[in-house]
Amino acid sequence: MNDQIEQIAQRLKGLRDALDASIEDFAKTAGISKEEYESYESGKKDISISLLQSICKQYGVEMTAILFGDEPHVESYYLTRAGQGIAMERTKAYKYNSLGAGFKNRKADPFIVTVEPKPEDTSIHLNSHAGQEFNMVLEGTLQLTINGKDLILHEGDSIYFNSGLEHGMKALNGKTVKFLAVIL
Repeated sequence: MNDQIEQIAQRLKGLRDALDASIEDFAKTAGISKEEYESYESGKKDISISLLQSICKQYGVEMTAILFGDEPHVESYYLTRAGQGIAMERTKAYKYNSLGAGFKNRKADPFIVTVEPKPEDTSIHLNSHAGQEFNMVLEGTLQLTINGKDLILHEGDSIYFNSGLEHGMKALNGKTVKFLAVIL
C-alpha cells in the first residue's frame, strides 16, 4: 500500500482514538460494515474521499486534516497558484490536488483530479456520498456513470449532480483526464 494511504489510515485511527469512539461507531457513520471500516483504518484498502468526507462531517473535523495531516488556518482567503496546491496520489489511477486545503471551515472541497487511463474493458468503481458534486473536464474525455446512466464528458463539459447517487468515472481513449471536482 502506498505511504499516503497508510498515513491517512493512521490519522483516521488517531481521530477515532482521540474521540474515544469505537470502530463500530465510525463504521455506522460511514454506512459500512465493521470489517470494511477496519480495512480502511489498517491501510489495507484506500478510503474514498466521499467516505472520508462523511466521517469528517459527522465528527466536525476538517477533511484536509485527515488527508494531509495539517489543519487549515486561513479564514479570509486561500490562494492556490496554477499547478500548485496540496497533491495526493491515492492510487496510480487517481491523483488529487486540493485547491482549498488551507481555508478553515470550507463549505466545499475543490480538487483537480487526474484520472489515468485503464483498459477499456475495466469496470468503473462506484461510490456515493451525501451532498452534491460539480465536475468540469479540463482535459481529455471522461466517462461518468451516475445512477446506472453512462455520460461522456469532453473538455469544457461540466455536470452538477446529487452525489448520493452511485457514481464513478474513467478516462477514455487511452488518454489522461483532468477535471475540476467540487464536493459540497
